[in-house]
Amino acid sequence: MSRGDVRPVRHSMFKKILIANRGEIACRIIKTARRMGIATVAVYSNADRRALHASLADEALPIGPAPAAESYLSIENILEACRKSGAEAVHPGYGFLSERADFCRVLAAEGIVFIGPNADAIDAMGDKIAAKIRARAAGVATVPGSDGAIANAAEAVEIAEAIGYPVMIKASAGGGGKGLRIAHSRGEVEEGFARAASEAKAAFGDDRVFIEKFIESPRHIEVQILGDKHGHVIHLGERECSIQRRHQKVIEEAPSPFVDAAMREAMGAQAIALAWAVGYDSAGTVEFIVGADKRFYFLEMNTRLQVEHAVTECVTGIDLVECMIRIAAGEPLAMSQRDVAIKGHAVESRIYAENPQRDFLPSTGRLTRFQPPTEKADETGALRLDSGVVEGSDVSVHYDPMLAKLITHAPDRAATIAMQAEALDRFVIDGVAHNLSFLGAVMDHPRWQTGDLSTHFIAEVFPHGFAPRSAEGKMARALACVAASIDHVNETRAWTISGQVKAHEVSSRALSVFLGDQRFDLTLEKAEDDLIAQLEEDNWSWRCRSGWVPGKALWEGTIEGQSLVVQVRVTVDGLRLSTRGIEADARVMTRRVAELFACLPRKRAEDSTKILLCLMPGLLKLIHVAPGQSVAAGEALCMIEAMKMEHVLRAEADGIVKAILVNAGDLVGVDTPILEFE
Repeated sequence: MSRGDVRPVRHSMFKKILIANRGEIACRIIKTARRMGIATVAVYSNADRRALHASLADEALPIGPAPAAESYLSIENILEACRKSGAEAVHPGYGFLSERADFCRVLAAEGIVFIGPNADAIDAMGDKIAAKIRARAAGVATVPGSDGAIANAAEAVEIAEAIGYPVMIKASAGGGGKGLRIAHSRGEVEEGFARAASEAKAAFGDDRVFIEKFIESPRHIEVQILGDKHGHVIHLGERECSIQRRHQKVIEEAPSPFVDAAMREAMGAQAIALAWAVGYDSAGTVEFIVGADKRFYFLEMNTRLQVEHAVTECVTGIDLVECMIRIAAGEPLAMSQRDVAIKGHAVESRIYAENPQRDFLPSTGRLTRFQPPTEKADETGALRLDSGVVEGSDVSVHYDPMLAKLITHAPDRAATIAMQAEALDRFVIDGVAHNLSFLGAVMDHPRWQTGDLSTHFIAEVFPHGFAPRSAEGKMARALACVAASIDHVNETRAWTISGQVKAHEVSSRALSVFLGDQRFDLTLEKAEDDLIAQLEEDNWSWRCRSGWVPGKALWEGTIEGQSLVVQVRVTVDGLRLSTRGIEADARVMTRRVAELFACLPRKRAEDSTKILLCLMPGLLKLIHVAPGQSVAAGEALCMIEAMKMEHVLRAEADGIVKAILVNAGDLVGVDTPILEFE
């Protein structure tokens, strides 16, 4: 689609661009710019002095202290870096200044090109209330809700009851789940209004919120668009982004398993109509909420590159960063709508420094081990890693906890999921908590594999929170075999080094393997390059082969001809094995030791119910209670601000506060005692 009245401004291709961002997206932009022969300038805060993006760029300049407000969000500091470096253009990545029209205009006044849409388009879509009105005028389907900002909690309740519960309370300037609450009752609307407004004020400097009807069992599906400065707009198909936690995406894929050709054409047409209506001229995304009846409604338009852009790049073969640079330089789109073809299927998992077993709360620290799977591209498919960290990198409390994005691309969805699952098993991270086990569990879940998705997927599949699955059945036996083979290698090595026995003489051992509460008595025999594990109880026998050696984090081998990859961690009293979202603590003993072990008393866990522990590192922003105060189960006790989000800690049971152990304004770490109950 094109507009005949557009008068494009042409530039020659840039010689040097500055990247006003950090982490994996800065590294991603550097790669494309280098391939295009464009020099790059990185900027870094004090906390990012040794960050990967700063070392990859041709130049790197400091822009201020660790807090984003004083560095990555400082327009003047970024502008000064442009002046010092002589950069002709700025790519903002996503987040930070990427959707700030004032930043775009300040750059233009300095004669610097913003690699993104024009300021008017950003303004038109940046305010969610105004965007909804513009979308409706462009013929795009919209969700019932308020026509403007809500003045107070009473008005919020009135509108919510008019359109019916449940409702979504959303920050007008929001994004990434910040300033967003779902309410099912009057009380939840009143509390949600206050929290959404406060969070929006802190994150965006704008406390306006509005209300929309919440669509039951919704899918989050978005359409990628490209527009140039010559009036041409096309779409590149859709992405399914329904696997979310706290309204932030975790796993994305393209194309959506729910969308057929007719629906794709209809969604694409509406996305193009909206882009055309606001004069859009870069890469952007029109997001839709989709019901089970395949009706779709406009959610918002992101006037920037999306985190999940990689899956679209994989299935279309189009480099979106390159397109953005060429469009900003005044070049027309190199393709028309009929040139866009979707080939195969792609899945992206976001690797976060967070603890899924603690409600996905962020984790900080140093990456003592960071060993991703090897990237590849061949006839079976492709594996791509977009990362902003390396082994030794520090994960700071100041920024988003995403470490990397793991993307797989194969001819069909099943093959892509299988490739993703194996790649997750091969991804080794130590030093911070991470979500690899959770991602592996999702890949192995029947609902995910059949495409039965909604934005409630995580809450429905893990209603009591995520915990790694226990090994059962064949997998339990396979892990018992792995543990026994690891023990055999370790023991044989120790005996050989000590001179007690030659390696080839260790041919048979009777062992007991404990996996949690399960016990497997087996005989391990050496047969040429294989080990044969004979389970005595039910005559089970598996042949095992692996090249594992002490110190390797991955056990890679075959059991009865089936390949298996297991992560291996040495613990105080054994091994921790993990694969496909399963974790198992393993102990391997001789039969005599196992008999004695069974006689040992079991240590009782300490009672920690009298102490409220901090669940994440962050700033203790508010304390809602005082010593001597009675509290009811579910009552708010304090609020922690961590990685740009506010988290309320609540009482798990009725009680009386005995003492407050920290002060509001303190920086607290994981498991820091906050208050004590009587």
